[in-house]
Amino acid sequence: MNALNVLLIEDETTDQLLEKILVTKGYSVTSTATSKADIQSLVENNTDIVIFNIDSPKKYFQYIQYLNQKQSLPIIIFASDDTTDTINQIVKAGVSAYVVNGLETSRVNSIINIAVARFKEQQQLKTELEKTKSKLEERKLIDRAKGILIKTRGFTEDDAYHTLRKLAMDRNIAIGEMAKNVIAMAELLK
Repeated sequence: MNALNVLLIEDETTDQLLEKILVTKGYSVTSTATSKADIQSLVENNTDIVIFNIDSPKKYFQYIQYLNQKQSLPIIIFASDDTTDTINQIVKAGVSAYVVNGLETSRVNSIINIAVARFKEQQQLKTELEKTKSKLEERKLIDRAKGILIKTRGFTEDDAYHTLRKLAMDRNIAIGEMAKNVIAMAELLK
C-alpha cells in the first residue's frame, strides 16, 4: 500500500505530536498548518486525507465544509470538544472520523483506515443517490412526454412509450433526451 499524503492542521495549543506519529507510521505529511492558516491553498492535488488535531472544530467548520464540498477528501478530527452540538455539526459536515480525547499512537492506523473506508462508502452512496435522482427525473420526463403523446395523438400508454423509444433509437439519443425534445416541442406549439 502506498503511503497516504496527509494535510495536517493543528492548533498551537495542541501537543504537536501527531506529525511525528504519522511519519513513524509511514504516512507522508505534505503540509502542516497551525491556527487559521489558509487551508484552501494548502490542499494540493496529491493530498489524500486531511487530519485536524485541534481543541474544538467550531472555528474550523467553514474550512471543513469547504474541503468536503470542493475537494471531497476523507477528514479526520482529533479534538477534545465532546458537546452534542459540535458532534451534530461534525456529522452534518461529513467528517469521516471524529475522535474525542483519543490520540493514541497504537490507534492511529486503524482510525485512518476506518475513516478512509467510511469515506469511500459515503462517496459510493452519494454517487448512487445522484444516479437514482437522475433516473427518477428521466422517468418523470418520459411520463410527461407520454402524457403529451396520449393527449395530442390519442396513443395508448404503451404506444406512447414505444413511439418515444423508437424516436430515440432512430436519432441515436437517450429516451430521456427524446422526452425532453417532445416536451419542448409541445411547449413551442402551445
